[in-house]
Amino acid sequence: MSSIMTNTAAMTALRSLQSTNTALESAQARISTGYRVAEASDNAAYWSIATTMRSDNKALGTVQDALGLGSAKLDVAYTGVNSAIDVVDEIKAKLVAAREPGVDRTKIQSEIGELQNQLVSMTSSASFSGENWLSVDSAAADYTATKNIVASFTRDSAGAVSIGTIAIDLTATTLFDANALGGGILDTTFTTTGAGAVTVSVATLDITAASIDNTDIDEMITNVDTALASMTTAASNLGAAKSRVSLQSDFVSNLMDAINRGVGQLVDADMTEESTRLQALQTQQQLGIQSLSIANSSTQSLLSLFR
Repeated sequence: MSSIMTNTAAMTALRSLQSTNTALESAQARISTGYRVAEASDNAAYWSIATTMRSDNKALGTVQDALGLGSAKLDVAYTGVNSAIDVVDEIKAKLVAAREPGVDRTKIQSEIGELQNQLVSMTSSASFSGENWLSVDSAAADYTATKNIVASFTRDSAGAVSIGTIAIDLTATTLFDANALGGGILDTTFTTTGAGAVTVSVATLDITAASIDNTDIDEMITNVDTALASMTTAASNLGAAKSRVSLQSDFVSNLMDAINRGVGQLVDADMTEESTRLQALQTQQQLGIQSLSIANSSTQSLLSLFR
């Protein structure tokens, strides 16, 4: 039945064209943004996951910065301890030389004194970002014996987040402690049992007193050697911590890349697929327009019946 009130063919063509236009707009939006899921309305579940993981990845970026800062502090402390080991080694050699009969101990002490001054200078300058892990004051109100480096950001299955840290024990690395009740490796005092019976530390030992005998010097050498062993352990601990921080930094970097890839799998648009779909939809749109035009023109042919 031909009717001028209801054009079924035109209505069908119009609905088809509207559906094609909607799909075309969606394809164009995906191509322009690069996302298959750009808004929550596209896919609420995937959008929620992607938004959360992007936020976590941003937090991991901050963790990586913190690891870089911690690595720098460890590197400075390690360099300071390693250099101090060389100086203390020289002090031990000078003490051995002082053991030789007939040597001028005053001249040897002059050299030792300069080496001791160098130790103080080196440790006080081994600071990074306002923190010195070699020269401390354990009596200070803000002093903590353990330094923590932020190392990880974790979200469990329940959605709870936590921060992981790498702990550095300063009691094993401190060379100088301004607190009289404390004691670093180089300023911890000992008392010799020879004729001189002096109470000194590696940083303050003096062999110029007339009462100092070979027993005193031997005990000084022993205590300096003990300090060297403690410093070697401190350097080993700092080196191991520095290696762990480096490994953790690499892991965080790889983890961030993996999260980015995972988020991309959820929300990124396949540009090859979308471009192909766009061309097909553009063709469908043109055919739909032509179909609608034909359906609308069919009613015009009814006018010929009234001529």
